Amino acid sequence: MTTTRFAPSPTGYIHIGNLRTALMNYLIARKANGTFILRIDDTDPERSKEEYVDAIKRDLDWLGLHWDRVERQSQRLDRYAEAADRLRGMGRFYEAFETPTELDLKRKKQLNMGKPPVYDRAALALSDAEKDALRADRGQGVWRFLLQHERIEWQDGILGDISIDAASVSDPVLIKADGQVLYTLASVVDDTEMGVTDVVRGSDHVTNTATQIQIIQALGGAVPNFAHHSLLTGPQGEALSKRLGVLALRDLRESGVQPKAVLSLMARLGSSDPVELRTEMSELIDGFDITRFGSAPTKFDVEDLYPLTARYLQGLPLSAVRDHVTALDVPDDLAEPFWLMARDNITTLADLGEWWELCRDGAEPLVADEDQAFIAQAMDLLPEGPFDTTTWGSWTSAVKDATGRKGKGLFMPLRKAVTGRERGPDMATLMPLLQVVRARS
Repeated sequence: MTTTRFAPSPTGYIHIGNLRTALMNYLIARKANGTFILRIDDTDPERSKEEYVDAIKRDLDWLGLHWDRVERQSQRLDRYAEAADRLRGMGRFYEAFETPTELDLKRKKQLNMGKPPVYDRAALALSDAEKDALRADRGQGVWRFLLQHERIEWQDGILGDISIDAASVSDPVLIKADGQVLYTLASVVDDTEMGVTDVVRGSDHVTNTATQIQIIQALGGAVPNFAHHSLLTGPQGEALSKRLGVLALRDLRESGVQPKAVLSLMARLGSSDPVELRTEMSELIDGFDITRFGSAPTKFDVEDLYPLTARYLQGLPLSAVRDHVTALDVPDDLAEPFWLMARDNITTLADLGEWWELCRDGAEPLVADEDQAFIAQAMDLLPEGPFDTTTWGSWTSAVKDATGRKGKGLFMPLRKAVTGRERGPDMATLMPLLQVVRARS
């Protein structure tokens, strides 16, 4: 069975870059009728916060990315300890004691000599007595996985054939000196024991994948199908990393962006398929193909979410937004005509308020100096209420006959005088709301 996972660290809020990984893994699982695991990477007790765990679940739930089960890495520490013991027993795990300063000096020396800055494995030459002395002086060391210096190859779902020389990569640290298990080890153990078959993540993890493949093989696990998606940039190709804090999903939600707008964009962005609004999750699932994504950096512009949100709202019936309309105190008998009038003229649901304010209170007329006399004459011709769907047509016809004006020169000044706006809904639809509401107030 196809099994995928999304493994966020609960050290902050999910941003749009995290979502890309979550969505791809979710769509792969659902398309194959498989399992989608939400795996909380909370092995760092200092930085992991329960409030962020709750926020991650809330964000995924808002988007409709419902998981089949939740796993907590903090509850699996015994499994990681057992795996570490197995690696020690096969001679693939060793303790190292260099300080960050010493490692930095080694890297600089290697670079000056034109060599790749990889760990030199000096710790392998330490005797037991030397290790005891270093522990007494510096405390516990870190634990590194001993890579086999050979080429690590796999067929990547997006990048194609990948081949990395393990000799160009440092033996990865899997356990810190304070005993904290790092993601590289925890992820391998979890993927193996949970039967994860497919892993999609960012292209910045390619080297990690190479080392993890050797760890998986050392522990006797099955190597999943890996795919590495491109990283997002800003709309001008600039690094997005500094802006991710303002691209948190919770902030997009609060700005009025609709979930289907986010999903429609992110399920196609960076692929050879056009971005199209999809209102059903099944459409996104059926149309998803990981092989159609490219390796080039992908430009993301948050502004692209708003036209998609507007188009989504235009297709909604009143029943889908009734709570928002009711919150404005729109009378029940006006709720349906008000929504049908307003929905084509909003970007987010927050824009409903200004349209109801216009209906309820009227607007300050917007009249150009050269139109003052024309508007005064037109207002004298405005029939007494109540207005209905024929009022705008009969009024403009009367004004045309009296003044000789026609076309844009007729309709635009009248619209601006009535609504205080140059653009908006069909006036035949708006006029009955204006009149009825005034009669009520």
